[in-house]
Amino acid sequence: MMPTLFLSHGAPTLPLDGGETGVAWRRLGESLPRPSSILMVSAHWETAIPTVSRAVSPETIHDFSGFPEELYRLRYDAPGAPQMAEAVAAALRQAGIPVQLDDTHGLDHGAWVPLSFMYPQADVPVAQLSLQPDRDPAWHVALGRALRPLREQGVLIVGSGAITHNLRAIFRHPQDAPAPAWVTEFLDWVAQRIAEGDMQSLLDYRKRAPHAEQNHPTDEHLLPLFVALGAADDIRNAQHLNRVTTFGLLAMDAWAFDG
Repeated sequence: MMPTLFLSHGAPTLPLDGGETGVAWRRLGESLPRPSSILMVSAHWETAIPTVSRAVSPETIHDFSGFPEELYRLRYDAPGAPQMAEAVAAALRQAGIPVQLDDTHGLDHGAWVPLSFMYPQADVPVAQLSLQPDRDPAWHVALGRALRPLREQGVLIVGSGAITHNLRAIFRHPQDAPAPAWVTEFLDWVAQRIAEGDMQSLLDYRKRAPHAEQNHPTDEHLLPLFVALGAADDIRNAQHLNRVTTFGLLAMDAWAFDG
């Protein structure tokens, strides 16, 4: 039985200077049982209905602009996982969730950036599952719950997003300054709710969490957390990883559930 993960994937430049986060992800990859395949649920692939990538050789998508040229030369040439993608689609259909398959979608930076640290040899098959930004956290918990049996087949389910994601505020905040209270109070609230297994409060985080809107003007970067929560057997059985904040405001918190 594989654990399920949530990773804050950070800025696209992370492969150029991994810092503490790069070290944490390398250690995480070394500590996990070797997966048969990896299902990445990235905040950077949004569709109207759940879509699974069935590409045999997924391309490395550089879905960003204005960064150093060397970043665009990076490749993560992991094999695709078409059989696992079919199993994902079957599991979602069995749960009554509509799904479609995509034979061409590659790996966006929410997928290949953390995987380049965890599995630098790019030798574990990978597929992606899209998010539905117009649906609520409960919808994404249901996605994760439907996928839970795949963990018994050695599939590592990874939600890749950001525990805090206010890019406009980042540009106004000194990068070497401590994180402000509106960030730390939100982080503490999420960590406490996970530790208590309080799924209802997490689902209603927009109303209950301190400074929710300030940390997440839109939901998409937190939705991968809910997929990971849904795929977990007991969210209280969690290891809180990598409590680092970059750029003053961008927290890199991560969790392993049932690990």
